[in-house]
Amino acid sequence: MIFSSALIENAVNEFARLPGIGKKTALRLVLHLLKQDPAQVKLFGDVVTRMRDQIKFCKVCHNVSDQEVCSICSSLSRNKALVCVVENIRDVMAIENTQQFNGVYHVLGGIISPIDGVGPDQLNIHTLVERVQQTGIEEIIMALSPTIEGDTTIYYLSKKLKDFPVKITTIARGIAFGGELEYADEMTLARSISNRLPLESYVQK
Repeated sequence: MIFSSALIENAVNEFARLPGIGKKTALRLVLHLLKQDPAQVKLFGDVVTRMRDQIKFCKVCHNVSDQEVCSICSSLSRNKALVCVVENIRDVMAIENTQQFNGVYHVLGGIISPIDGVGPDQLNIHTLVERVQQTGIEEIIMALSPTIEGDTTIYYLSKKLKDFPVKITTIARGIAFGGELEYADEMTLARSISNRLPLESYVQK
């Protein structure tokens, strides 16, 4: 791709760094910005910069937040005794969109994947164990993507939590094995949460 402007080329290269954005799409976005009012483009840049500089991660569940504790964890209407363990922030959003879950979350920040160099120490596992130790959690739902890595992570977490008086369940197999949780339709995801299984039944399958 040949550019007549180094400024445009640099902008295209930066946009192309975003996931799912190729050079052609990046160029289309850059050219769109060129057509906008300079004040609007500045606002766009300021919003992105402010988001990156000021965003926080909830000190309880590790979800994104504008405050030290996210709106879900601080809500008085949520069931704090029911914790849904998810891989990432997108999974929180996917489950919230079903409007079928009234508990709280714990974001691991990934799943155990030796091939990718991701081990238990790189995930938010120790804070989950601390939450179980220090609060009145009664049930933990393992809502991880049904993949080999997801199952490995569930197995590891079940071992870490086996000595605590907490019920451990997992989402039903309405989510196809090998699928990603964030791409499941809302109805399937809602039913998987509602029809969750005891972990023992899941492991036996």
